[in-house]
Amino acid sequence: MDKHFITAALLCLAMAMPPIAAATGVELKVLAGGSMTASLKEIGPKFEAASGHKLDITFAATPELIKMTTSAPFDLGVVPVDVMKNDNARAKFSGTPANIARVGYGVAVKTGTAKPDVSTPEALAATLLKAQSIAVFPASAAGAFVQKTFERLGVAEQIKDKLKVQSAPGAIPQAVAKGEAELGVFLTNVLAGPGVELAGPFPAELQQELVFTGAVAAETKEAAAAKAFIDYLKTPEAVAVLKAKGMTPG
Repeated sequence: MDKHFITAALLCLAMAMPPIAAATGVELKVLAGGSMTASLKEIGPKFEAASGHKLDITFAATPELIKMTTSAPFDLGVVPVDVMKNDNARAKFSGTPANIARVGYGVAVKTGTAKPDVSTPEALAATLLKAQSIAVFPASAAGAFVQKTFERLGVAEQIKDKLKVQSAPGAIPQAVAKGEAELGVFLTNVLAGPGVELAGPFPAELQQELVFTGAVAAETKEAAAAKAFIDYLKTPEAVAVLKAKGMTPG
């Protein structure tokens, strides 16, 4: 048989066959905490390139995530631990959730402005009372903790008219950078961004870390691929991104 004919036939066959990744890869629907946005948007493509799978990630706050677990099919979640504290939501996940990352709370100011003292509860309270405006995002587990901190400090009532409620966590540093709010109060990894600086973390007496956990959906048909992504979040490549984005892995 003519060798040119064989070569042409093999070439046609190769062109007709889909790539291995496309043949074996699946699309994973992922529910994720909004404060994980920066980290997962960088980690996601790395996982896709390494695995051949595709990720369809929906970022939302805790109340929305709880609703989503019971309203539409999904394959896995990388969510605030508070989601797992809801019995209905927890029932939609299988196995024991794995801790992926954690992060504490702090206060941010516009780059170039004087950093107020937030090192003690008394200093933080004074700073909040002195501020003209404070950007917050109350519609989340993190935002709820911030509000409780205001209450613990005894300033919630005095500063309520100063609060500038944002539409998403990432809008907090943007509001501060634009001068629309004097302070931003939220998770420290979210407060990082162009035009803003961290004045400091919450004082130790008030500090608490929000834990993000990963778990496979109970009803997913892609359990192996979903677990592969959770496992990938613990690899050196993913851990490096989490650290770079201001989170503590594990």
